[in-house]
Amino acid sequence: MRNTNPLICVVGPTACGKTTLGVLLAKRYDGEVVSCDSMQLYRGMTIGTAAPTAAETDGVAHHMVGVVDPAQAYSAARYAADAARCVDDIFTRGKQPIVVGGTGLYLDALLAGHGFAAGQSGGETRARLEARLASEGADALLDELRRVDPERAKKLAPNDRKRIVRALEVFYETGRTQTEHDRATRAMPPRYGAVKLGLAFEERDDMRALIDRRVDDMVAQGLFDEVRALLDAGVPRDATALQAIGYKESLAYLDGSASREDAVAEIKLRSRQYAKRQLTWLRRDPDVHWHLWKKTRDFQAALSFSTEILSQYGVS
Repeated sequence: MRNTNPLICVVGPTACGKTTLGVLLAKRYDGEVVSCDSMQLYRGMTIGTAAPTAAETDGVAHHMVGVVDPAQAYSAARYAADAARCVDDIFTRGKQPIVVGGTGLYLDALLAGHGFAAGQSGGETRARLEARLASEGADALLDELRRVDPERAKKLAPNDRKRIVRALEVFYETGRTQTEHDRATRAMPPRYGAVKLGLAFEERDDMRALIDRRVDDMVAQGLFDEVRALLDAGVPRDATALQAIGYKESLAYLDGSASREDAVAEIKLRSRQYAKRQLTWLRRDPDVHWHLWKKTRDFQAALSFSTEILSQYGVS
């Protein structure tokens, strides 16, 4: 029978301890974890994405980790469909799904369960638009978008190339503008109710220091060897997976265009910038209940905080 509890979601920036809290909550509520990390999805990318190890999962089942070929493209729409199947299966077995990760777009897509218009990477319409983008330039396509969807066009600049192509793709495949589509889907009820628990540091400097230490650990564990193995396995250098933070900078080191020290420094910088973007995305959501770390991460305190919040929503 389907569990009537809402989803438990553990969110926050990179390196804030989401994996550990997710496991603790899974043990407390007889749950299983569904990862919500756009890069942990890829196989063979465990070090650079900080995918949970067997020791870290501590016997708790984890889904949506290492399930996609790194040579393939992936999307929020596909994640929403794939992860929803995991969530529904966990509920059907009478267990508690716990969604853990910091990819806000993917989480929003999963919880909404709708909101993606027609169109897919590699589809005929997109291929045609991308060919036009290459030959005519982004300004020409943005002018075209202004004629069919002026409201969406106002939000975009010529360097928003993918979003311009996507907006035109939606229009040509559905006959409706992306603005119309977004307005209609916002009025629809979400697929899942959720309680969102956020982890972050009270002081940004503490978060930055932990991120730097984590990058050093990744390099010590063999990050550059992991990237080399992906290339040797035939993953194209321009694959979406290899544009992830840690991988793109590693490629620069491996091809000799950056020193090892410069590559590591760049990974740290990009990781800190990404954490800041994650916080910006998540803090716009008033439904996140935040637990702020001091200098150190006290997971028992975080678990106590989380269970108190969850009890208020009837999760038991």
